[in-house]
Amino acid sequence: MCLAIPVQVTEILPDNMAKVTLDGVSKAISTALIDDVQLGDYLVLHVGYALTKIDAEEAERTLELIREMAEGATA
Repeated sequence: MCLAIPVQVTEILPDNMAKVTLDGVSKAISTALIDDVQLGDYLVLHVGYALTKIDAEEAERTLELIREMAEGATA
């Protein structure tokens, strides 16, 4: 099973790269597969590559579902 998660762009880097964050964790990722990445955009991330943009509302809904599943797994 593969998992892709929403992340938010915090910095645009050279060479089709960007720094993104998720719950305080930052990572440099490739944005080579999508166009016109802007600061603050939400991207769907899979194994270090941004696959597509996602709107902020959908990103927050998805992240909340992931958090709920994680909490249920520890209960």
